[in-house]
Amino acid sequence: MRAIVVKGFGGPEVLELIETPTPEARRGQVRIKVAASAVNPVDVATAAGIMHQIGNAPERAQVGIGWDVAGTVDAVGEDVTGLAVGDRVIALLDRTGAPLGAYADYVVAGTHAVARVPEGVDLDEAATIPLPGLTALQALEALDLKPGDTLLVTGAAGGVGQFAVQFAAARAIEVVAQGSPEDEGFLRAIGATHVVHRGQDLGEAVRAIHPGGVDAAIDAAVLGIAALDAVRNKGAISTVVGSVPHLRGIRVHNILIQADETHLAEVLGLVAEGFVRLNVAGSYPLERAGEAFTRFSARGVRGRLLIKP
Repeated sequence: MRAIVVKGFGGPEVLELIETPTPEARRGQVRIKVAASAVNPVDVATAAGIMHQIGNAPERAQVGIGWDVAGTVDAVGEDVTGLAVGDRVIALLDRTGAPLGAYADYVVAGTHAVARVPEGVDLDEAATIPLPGLTALQALEALDLKPGDTLLVTGAAGGVGQFAVQFAAARAIEVVAQGSPEDEGFLRAIGATHVVHRGQDLGEAVRAIHPGGVDAAIDAAVLGIAALDAVRNKGAISTVVGSVPHLRGIRVHNILIQADETHLAEVLGLVAEGFVRLNVAGSYPLERAGEAFTRFSARGVRGRLLIKP
């Protein structure tokens, strides 16, 4: 089979298309014929060597690229129940720095990381879910909010932010979304009640709406202390990269993404019921993955970019 790997670190130029043996599904695993993978910031960071520099990936001669995958089960290993050959599925490959990733013709994944895609949900669009969808859901659940509570989402038009806004709106949580003026209409359409703009003093802009601060925040834009400043005393914040100080009694949750088939199935259910929309901005064949990286790194892409074998 074909796969994209890196054997040295850098920009799009280090992505290498190789021929490698097709992996076999072992105990507790399924093999998936890939329909599409999605480009994530962690993919670019892995290719650049950042994940290795910060100690989140082991040193090895070859590193696979890609975490998000959608496709069709074409083989099952021993002790697999609930999944069968022919099932349409999504999966999250969360083993950082593994020799092979999701940018490939086939992948293997443990059943704990795989969920069946409901009828009516487009398989390519479903490839946009795993990493940002799980990050947003796990960040929201950590905050333990109730209907009517208030939530700030920074970077709300980005991958994680879009999911966070929609998940919160589906739970009747009032969302204050931070984004560009150009994204305001889009953010309101996906469930934001209020929109504050990038470049504003975030704490002051949010407190102009809620003087005491919001009940909680999901800091998808990694703004750190600026996001914390918008949260009320004894509120809560979920960070997706790094952390913030424990000030004013605010609970801090550092979200470290983990594969979870139940959470994946929950997101897919929300999509099937029409509570969550999925956005694909473009797709590239496997051999043009470098072009996808170049476009992704240029910023300003509202939807997700797909890699298709």
